[in-house]
Amino acid sequence: MQPILMMILPDCPHCRRARALLDELRSENPAYAAVPLQIEDERRNRALADALDYWYVPCCFVGGKKIHEGVPSREAMRAVLDAALSDAPGA
Repeated sequence: MQPILMMILPDCPHCRRARALLDELRSENPAYAAVPLQIEDERRNRALADALDYWYVPCCFVGGKKIHEGVPSREAMRAVLDAALSDAPGA
């Protein structure tokens, strides 16, 4: 299992939706609930934001690999959680 790093902006409606979808999926599946989730505001952690390759928020990374960027869907957030559960780096 690998942690999820999600870059957000607090006032972004897509970021709020992504967080809600992750919360929903994590409440439905104990394996998903066990995945560590690190949420970073790109304005507060500029150094981290500048070091990552992305244009849009929310952006989710697993094992250093970008798994999702932009408008979230339930399927996309499930793919992020599944990647985090995989043993392969950045699956």
